[in-house]
Amino acid sequence: MSSYLDLTIEGAPPAPSCINDSKPVTVPFVRAQKGKEKLTMLTAYDYPTARLLDESGIDMLLIGDSVATVLYGEDNTLAVTMEDMLRHVKAVSRGTRRALVIADMPFMSYQVSIEQALTNAGRLLKEAGAHAIKLEGGEEMADTIRALTRIGIPVVAHIGLTPQSIRAEGAYRMYGKSPEEQQMLLDAARAVERAGAFCVVLECVKEGVAREITRALEIPTIGIGSGTSCDGQVLVTQDLVGLTLGKVPKFVMPVASLKDDLRQAVQTYISRTKSIPAQATMEKMEIKPHASSH
Repeated sequence: MSSYLDLTIEGAPPAPSCINDSKPVTVPFVRAQKGKEKLTMLTAYDYPTARLLDESGIDMLLIGDSVATVLYGEDNTLAVTMEDMLRHVKAVSRGTRRALVIADMPFMSYQVSIEQALTNAGRLLKEAGAHAIKLEGGEEMADTIRALTRIGIPVVAHIGLTPQSIRAEGAYRMYGKSPEEQQMLLDAARAVERAGAFCVVLECVKEGVAREITRALEIPTIGIGSGTSCDGQVLVTQDLVGLTLGKVPKFVMPVASLKDDLRQAVQTYISRTKSIPAQATMEKMEIKPHASSH
């Protein structure tokens, strides 16, 4: 697990004075929560956010490729690179002591070949400090998941709405409306479980279908926009706390409006600064020409 040992270097932030003292969340712990206490997951892309969420007791932190839309203003997640992910995962890992750190595999970092997936997933664990990786896809990714788990890289699967497939799908939508799609989702979930994934994200899956998948699997399901029957939930932190500038999905139910708080704080600072009176009797400085050296 990540520690604060590497934060003792000169100029680095001090370790938290008030931090959750419970044991670190591990892959076996997550698996063991199936059917028990609900699991919690939120996104984090930077050190201070990770540290605050970790101190608050979150179970899992996801460094999602959603960093593209949330922090960089992109229209979708496709532009994220391995170098982007490595940088953000490192920052989150430094700020985390208890939570399980899960790194998204960015678009085209694992689809080319199993060898490519092994190399890039290994970098996220070895270089950036992730504890597990997440990748999108069902049956078509089973061989890749199997290869990763065989060499000790824990995998979170992701089915339903898969944002990296936006070009093929054309739009974001709910999944599982037709009997054929419901069966496809169930088959995909069973395939990633057999391949060795320790949990699976169900994104924008009809609630009844998500419930059926959750009952059918022995591994936990983590829902986002898929109802409350899953074994856990994940949200984009900025959506949850009211920092998202664009439209927030209906299922989020924000618990704060930090966007408004931030605006108010900045406006207060501006007013406070501009209210300081200038010196009315400021003496004029007489600028004398430099004496000639000639």
